[in-house]
Amino acid sequence: MSNKKTKQQGGPQKLSAIRRADPQFERELANYELPLPSREYVLQALTEQAGIPLSFERLCALLDVKDFEYESFQRRLGAMARDGQLLQNRRGDWLIPNKANLVSGRIQGHPDGFGFLVPEGEGEDIFLPAKEMDKALHGDRAIVRVVGVDRKGRPEGKIVEVTERANTRLVGRVFSEHGVWFVVAENKRISQDILIAPPAKGERKAIKPQAGQVVMVEILEQPSRQSQPIGRLVEVLGNYADPGMEIEIALRKHELPFEFSRAALAQTRRLPDEVRKSDWKGREDLTSLPLVTIDGETARDFDDAVFCERQGKGFRLVVAIADVSHYVPAGSALDKDAYDRGNSVYFPRRVIPMLPEKLSNGLCSLNPQVERLCMVCDMAVTSTGVIKRYRFYPAVMFSHARLTYTEVAAALYDKDAGTRDRLKTLLPHLEALDAVYHVFAAARGKRGAIDFETAETRMVFDDHGKIERIEPYERNEAHRLIEECMLAANVCASSFLQENGHAALYRVHEGPNEERLTRLRDFLGTFGLQLGGGDAPAAKDYARLMEKIKDRPDRELLQTVMLRSLRQAIYSPDNVGHFGLAYESYTHFTSPIRRYPDLLVHRSIKAVLSGETYAPGEWDSIGLHCSMTERRADEATRDVENWLKCFYMKDRIGEEFEGSIASVVPFGIFVALDDVYVEGLVHVSELGQDYFHFDAAAHAMTGERTGVRYRLGDRVRVQLARVDMEQNKIDFRLVAGRGRS
Repeated sequence: MSNKKTKQQGGPQKLSAIRRADPQFERELANYELPLPSREYVLQALTEQAGIPLSFERLCALLDVKDFEYESFQRRLGAMARDGQLLQNRRGDWLIPNKANLVSGRIQGHPDGFGFLVPEGEGEDIFLPAKEMDKALHGDRAIVRVVGVDRKGRPEGKIVEVTERANTRLVGRVFSEHGVWFVVAENKRISQDILIAPPAKGERKAIKPQAGQVVMVEILEQPSRQSQPIGRLVEVLGNYADPGMEIEIALRKHELPFEFSRAALAQTRRLPDEVRKSDWKGREDLTSLPLVTIDGETARDFDDAVFCERQGKGFRLVVAIADVSHYVPAGSALDKDAYDRGNSVYFPRRVIPMLPEKLSNGLCSLNPQVERLCMVCDMAVTSTGVIKRYRFYPAVMFSHARLTYTEVAAALYDKDAGTRDRLKTLLPHLEALDAVYHVFAAARGKRGAIDFETAETRMVFDDHGKIERIEPYERNEAHRLIEECMLAANVCASSFLQENGHAALYRVHEGPNEERLTRLRDFLGTFGLQLGGGDAPAAKDYARLMEKIKDRPDRELLQTVMLRSLRQAIYSPDNVGHFGLAYESYTHFTSPIRRYPDLLVHRSIKAVLSGETYAPGEWDSIGLHCSMTERRADEATRDVENWLKCFYMKDRIGEEFEGSIASVVPFGIFVALDDVYVEGLVHVSELGQDYFHFDAAAHAMTGERTGVRYRLGDRVRVQLARVDMEQNKIDFRLVAGRGRS
């Protein structure tokens, strides 16, 4: 709620006793000048005070919500409904789901036709048989009544009502049978075919695709028990094997925004091409400071620049970050598009930027030899890696060089004479950066941060856009140098906002839950290993175990299982710390060109510096959205990479390969090939003449009669049996005689 409206209504001191009785009143007051009833208060009112479903008007009266607050309160109820805390019945009354023996959630389809309802809150997934899935599509929200258990002992449900349709357009391949045209969705979790409606009378000329082509279809009628979904073709993308088609499919399958709005493009055109003198107002002049950018060879958007010099026994470290917030005002068209995207998406050979190219590669990018606006974190670092003080301020900078990780590593660590001579004017500052990196790294080890070593690969393409080879990509010390500088700036940003009592999005990473921890300890026990820390291990307990196993031949296996015991990092306004990095407070500040949370942090820091408050809306909802867009980007890039790998392997059927078991699942083992860096499935039926049983705790498949076991990390030899381009699947056949008893 805006400050203006708050002042008009008199502020929190005018709130009634009813509103002040909110058990979370102080917490809400810290985030909003005129706090609405908290979620807990709403639930308390419906449970204890009313005890029955209430209309919106009656709920407002019960909680003394005024008419000028209706819109904001309606949004809060909607957010609670999305989180499964509330739902509306057919009359529109608000109620608590478990009071009515109903469960609300999101439907997750399965390629075989059945599905699950994933509850919004706590609770077990509910199995939905294929006949129930006839009413809905993957991603829809629904209310389900549990009617029993299925043959596997899982709760089985019946869809009472589909409350929100997730799919309005789908990408897929179009086919014709007996004159009937239909689309098979690219997302295999949508198992229903979409019938193509004949063009209506007077409709513009119908699109006429060829069978097998990739198309976009708009859904006109959602599925019901009586009928399949019906749609109309809106776009023909081309043939399945066309260059770049895998990216076009992924963009639409995962609903990634890839076209900027007209308003955003118009706003971009009005921006200058270079920094204007009027933009210098209120900024410090850092143009003479020899800041440099250090990135990969193919990078085009430069978020960060660094400088370091010795000060006594310690260091002065300056991290300058592109000042995107100067050009992307809150609430503007550019801001809306950036929020919708959430982040830039990096596909092989193509980037879908969060901001238009004029900003991402031009005006905001810290390109060499040009003036750029920046937000600076200026730190004083001790010889033991402690940041004893820091300062944030807006500035104008001038990047003195665009360096790559390769050349910095060559100068600092390989001592390459030619590179050192070429960078001789910058070398003292690069050596100071290296020194501060080493004290940070020592502090990291003392802090107990976990340092998992993961193998990365990159694809090398031919002139036709297809993979020529896949090769390992090793991070050198220059990567780690920049990483430690960015971590330091992020920690300062988090501390700054927390110390000044300003709400923000933190990057939070929780430790293992009880179930995962139990499974991990059971697994480690079979190797005679123990994880310290009791029921609440810290990052340093993981780090100590990592150090203990570093020379073991099964190190990769143990590290993989330890990594999988941890939860995924997310964005949240609730600061619970970052487990993996062993930080009590951490946020993202250093990449506002490509991550929306960083842009929010910049605005919050600027607000504190000017004595104001930045309030973009419900921080919880924004955190959920940004976490979703991050996962969406990961899933889309994984789809594209899998398709490219399938295309790469399709002509090698029959060849044999050496590899390691990368994961074990109930239906088989996934094998990662050596040198080729491709994964595929050995189905359980291909493991041998035996009944094989999946052991989740041991990450293994074990033969009932023979006792032959295939476990995560085991070495195997396989033969490429099949490549399914439509489902992005690679199937291997196990070459006999490689299992272990």
